[in-house]
Parts: sequence; structure tokens; C-alpha cells
Amino acid sequence: MITASDLGVRFRRNRGSRRSFKDLFARGVRRARPGDFWALRNISFTVQPGEAIGVVGRNGQGKSTLLKLVAGVLFPDEGRVQVHGGVAPLIEITGGFVGDLTVRDNVQLTAGLHGLGKREIAARFDSIIEFAGAGDVIDTPFKHLSSGMKVRVAFAVISQLDEPVLLVDEVLAVGDKAFRAKCYQRIEELLAEGKTLFLVSHNERDLRRFCTRGLYLNKGALVLDGPIDDVLAQYAEDHPV
Repeated sequence: MITASDLGVRFRRNRGSRRSFKDLFARGVRRARPGDFWALRNISFTVQPGEAIGVVGRNGQGKSTLLKLVAGVLFPDEGRVQVHGGVAPLIEITGGFVGDLTVRDNVQLTAGLHGLGKREIAARFDSIIEFAGAGDVIDTPFKHLSSGMKVRVAFAVISQLDEPVLLVDEVLAVGDKAFRAKCYQRIEELLAEGKTLFLVSHNERDLRRFCTRGLYLNKGALVLDGPIDDVLAQYAEDHPV
């Protein structure tokens, strides 16, 4: 189960400005400073185990920020989020992977960080490499891979984890048709196993295929939480093509 209560995340517009020690020390103070803006605010929802959630909204509306909060890689300035069980995040193509390490080393490192033991990693290693089609680059540094191959390796590893929550942020938009078909099949298998899915996508077909419920974000606010068809209809009405 995932429970979010009055979540709020505040950023600074001027990314070039450096925070002073005083700024860092006073981080707990909720008063906004000049140049601050709320990427998300007053976000509350509950997700039951096994639900498939589509997160909808234009670019820059807080979708990826929300996934990072659920993943635990970003902490809220207001409210809290509780996740019962581990999370398998596929939020950024290279997120969690070390560029100078080989594909082999990255697979072992990432799987190990998510709690798999040496025997479990060894048992799943060949399947991961085969799924990614990475046999020819297994000893190549990750940073030298194409963007498409990075996605292949990342998805192959994350989808083999035992974590109950899968976070996917636009990754299905990258890669060739054959690989996307493999990803779709794997996601359907994970959902059949009772995994919880958070999917950020602009592709209505993908959202309708996998998700039964949607969260519609606009300007950092939760506009609608409901059946995915209703959420997509409201989004389309608010932002006609």
C-alpha cells in the first residue's frame, strides 16, 4: 500500500544560485523564499496493492517529482508518503547506473542494491542480458551504450526485481517496436503477479492498456483521481489538441 498525505515539494527557480549554509540550516522552515515555487502541493491519495496507476499531465506539472517521492529519492517539504514494501524505479534512463562500470557490473550492482543475493543475481543474470539483447556489450562501459540500449538494460534489470511496486517514467517511449512489445508483455506479467504499477506516459494507448486508475496533475495540484478513462477525458478537455 502507498499512502500520500498533503505532499508538497518546493524548488528554486534559479538553479544557478547556490544555497548558503544558512539556507540549508533553515530548510525546515516552511516560509517560501523569493524565487521558490511549489512543484507539488496538497497531494493526497492511497494506492492499494496490485493497482495500476497512470500519472497524467503536461510536461513540468510534477509527474516525475511524484514518482521520485514514491521511490524515496526525493523528500517532501510538506506532508509525507508511506510505501509498504520495496520499490523498483525506472524513472530516468541512467538513474542508478554507473557510467564507468560495465553492463555486467551494473546489472550485479543494481540487483544487489535492491536486495538480491549473489545466487539470485547469478540465477537471473542470463535472463536479464537476453531480455536486453545486451550479449554483445556485456563488458562495455555503460556510458558508451546508445540511449536505446541503456533503456533495454535498465528495464531488464528493474523488471526482474522482487519489489512489489514498479515505477515507470516515459521509458516505453524509447526503443524499437520489438523491444516495446517485450516490455508490454513483461509489465502484463508483473501485473498478473499482483505488482503495483505507477506509469507516467503521454501515450493514451499505453495508459488505457495497463492502468485502471489515473492521477491528473496540473501546476503541481492533483486535479482528478479516478478511473483512467475519466482522467484522460478530463485531461483532453482541459488541453485540446
